[in-house]
Amino acid sequence: MTVSGWIHILLFAALVAAVARPLGGYMTRLFNGERTLLSPLLRPVERGLYRLAGVDAKTEQHWVTYAVAMLLFNVAGLLLLYALQRLQGVLPLNPTGMAAVPADLAFNTAASFVTNTNWQNYGGESTMSHLVQMAGLTVQNFVSAATGIALAVALVRGFTRSGARTVGNFWTDLTRATLYLLLPLSLLYALFLVWQGVPQTLAGTVDATTLEGVKQTIALGPVASQEAIKMLGTNGGGFFNANSAHPFENPNALTNLVQMLSIFAIGAGLTNLFGRMAGDERQGWAILAAMGLLFVIGVAAVYWAEAQGNPAFTALGLDNAAGNMEGKETRFGIALSALFAAVTTAASCGAVNAMHDSFMPLGGMVPMVNMMLGEIIVGGVGAGLYGMLLFAIVTMFVAGLMVGRTPEYLGKKLEAKEVKMTMLAVLCLPLVMLGGTAFAVVLDTGLASLANAGPHGFSEALYAYVSAAANNGSAFGGLSGNTLWYNLTLAAGMLVGRFLVIVPMLAVAGSLAAKTRSAASAGTFPTHGGLFVGLLAGVILIVGGLTFFPALALGPVAEHLAMRAGLLF
Repeated sequence: MTVSGWIHILLFAALVAAVARPLGGYMTRLFNGERTLLSPLLRPVERGLYRLAGVDAKTEQHWVTYAVAMLLFNVAGLLLLYALQRLQGVLPLNPTGMAAVPADLAFNTAASFVTNTNWQNYGGESTMSHLVQMAGLTVQNFVSAATGIALAVALVRGFTRSGARTVGNFWTDLTRATLYLLLPLSLLYALFLVWQGVPQTLAGTVDATTLEGVKQTIALGPVASQEAIKMLGTNGGGFFNANSAHPFENPNALTNLVQMLSIFAIGAGLTNLFGRMAGDERQGWAILAAMGLLFVIGVAAVYWAEAQGNPAFTALGLDNAAGNMEGKETRFGIALSALFAAVTTAASCGAVNAMHDSFMPLGGMVPMVNMMLGEIIVGGVGAGLYGMLLFAIVTMFVAGLMVGRTPEYLGKKLEAKEVKMTMLAVLCLPLVMLGGTAFAVVLDTGLASLANAGPHGFSEALYAYVSAAANNGSAFGGLSGNTLWYNLTLAAGMLVGRFLVIVPMLAVAGSLAAKTRSAASAGTFPTHGGLFVGLLAGVILIVGGLTFFPALALGPVAEHLAMRAGLLF
């Protein structure tokens, strides 16, 4: 580890903290229906969209209606994206003549992008036409991110309203998140990327002659526009197979920093929105502090592991002082590769600028742990906040048990219904992660896709199901996922990890909104200080540790111990 590496990490953390409050203030005004900087330009467009869709923006919805609207919208998006891929061969904007995507892969990809996962069992530049990339994948990048933001706002309303029967209007929240937030930011971001050298063209390929005199065909396309929303919406799906390690997606250190910042920006801003809507910004800062504490632990661990290097090199008499550079871009190095890995898995993004499969065993374990904890360390846009608030409910329930009081949070009594729905949302993730892995490592069809034996092969399968259920999308590259088994089971994991969390969460929102807020008393546990932050982080780590440590012991921990004994996989 170097001083320069830590300076980069601290600079990144400072920038995230700096953008949280301005973005939070803007989003608060936006979702409260107040005037914003863009209202004079976009309000007529917003009203026109409501008239076109037949939506009454002033009519709010019960949580059940909100959930049904959200589910129907996502089912329609899944079917449309599936159809675009299956009909790709006869549709326009296909300059290289790509054929239709096979049925199982098309279903996996449709489920992936609709759930904001962006798991890719294909190479983007060699599988998807420009039309599918733009009208299919990029559109879903916008609306899946907007869906997550809308759902987070609905839960915040549940905490902050008193005696209400509604949690907002899904169509209004979805439209405002897309029109006023994601589109303007993505436009500016895409222009920045084009300035830095990222392609934005409808051309198919360009031929170049290398220094050795060899002809090389280089894929092009509308990259900058997809890259912008890929990061801002914490989607992660790359136009190119190499993702953010590709120089056309991530040309230099400046774009690398901006990409990491954009992954965290909206998620961090939503914590400030939570505090503002709760009437006490300290509540939002406490949530962000808990996220930050877990993130710092993770990034320090992965940076330490990668900086140590592989002891097998030392045993061979090779210089190991530079650390583990396998699978990393030399233009980013160990520190920025470790930081990017921690950011992208803490934020449920899935974009990568290094090969996680080539990390040291404990370095590769950190991204897995980030996802196993439930998509709550900043998390996907919206999903991170509502995931963390669900854990806040668990924390206050535990605190109530310790002191013998009925648990409450922000003046709302947390009773059996809220706790049961919360636990349903929290426990569905390990069910998919561990259950899917268990089947994959005992069935021949699952084992056939593993590139490595022993604990590293186990880690490849474990990482896949963890990434799918956490709606992350990154992978250990040794797994060949484009098979019928993995396409279908990972798609199922993505759908469960997204919607089986959302529906109980909305039930919690509706139940809390109907409750009246009680005034704080001498016995009320304060939820804006260091004690709450520490207790929240501790509960998350304990729940994650008790649930996942046996699986981690069979994978990365066993591989680390074997490596120290001179055995490699």
